[in-house]
Amino acid sequence: MATNRVELDRLRGLEERTTANGIQFERIDQAELRRREPRIVGLGGLHVRSTAIVSYTSVVRAMAAEVTTNGGEIRLGERVVSVREEVDQVNLETDRGGMRARRLIACAGLFADRVAKWCGIEDDFKIVPFRGEYYRLGSEKNKIVNHLIYPVPDPALPFLGVHLTRMIDGCVTVGPNAVLSLKREGYSRFAFSAADSLETLTYPGFWCVMRQNLRSGSDELPNSLFKTRYLAQCRKYCPELRASDLHDYPPGVRAQAVMRDGTMVHDFLIRKTRRTIHVCNAPSPAATSAMPIGREVARQAVALAA
Repeated sequence: MATNRVELDRLRGLEERTTANGIQFERIDQAELRRREPRIVGLGGLHVRSTAIVSYTSVVRAMAAEVTTNGGEIRLGERVVSVREEVDQVNLETDRGGMRARRLIACAGLFADRVAKWCGIEDDFKIVPFRGEYYRLGSEKNKIVNHLIYPVPDPALPFLGVHLTRMIDGCVTVGPNAVLSLKREGYSRFAFSAADSLETLTYPGFWCVMRQNLRSGSDELPNSLFKTRYLAQCRKYCPELRASDLHDYPPGVRAQAVMRDGTMVHDFLIRKTRRTIHVCNAPSPAATSAMPIGREVARQAVALAA
């Protein structure tokens, strides 16, 4: 959804990419946007009918049932402390013991770079964690939108921006912003790990990212600290919102792969060794695309075994 003339130009570019990827959509003008979303302001947008959300908890439970039904084992709350690849097997050590496998597929998220390094993957990228903070609107605002409302992304910025999402339980969330997390699993605002922070702050690629995104970074931190600043981002396209409408909601941490030259990886990054496959970067919409990503990784695993 575009709210100014610059965004309208970006919307045209987005429309071209949507067409190139075979996604069905409808271009709507300001009047039609107003008709469909009376409480949202904008100059126009793209309506994608296939856009939706799911209960990802239910999706994961269904996947887990498939694994166990087919003889697999799921072990939770177990921390991997080392991986060692040998000629004919892969050895894993966890805080509950060891295990051996003929091959390994690692989807380690916030620790993808560390697991990959254990297996000898080139140390040319690092995971830099960014916390995304959300708010939930009060129940009286559950009907504020009829669709999922996304701003037109700025291609010069690394993240999408604040949007409105109708959740499975009927509530509406706004967010996220994007601020550097000083801990890889730092879900609270003041979470801190000296080791994680040192690793990020001594990485050359991190400082390249900071220089390239100084303006957006200087905006995001105050938006995190001050609700009124965050609210201003929401009111660009939903002007009726007030600070009292914003209620706390659990944040997330994005595992962003950054190359040594400061390039933020915006696509999937998959690396391989003789017996291992590593999903090193899986940006949004990774959860939505879990099935096709899984099929592609499985295809690569079969090829690796051939």
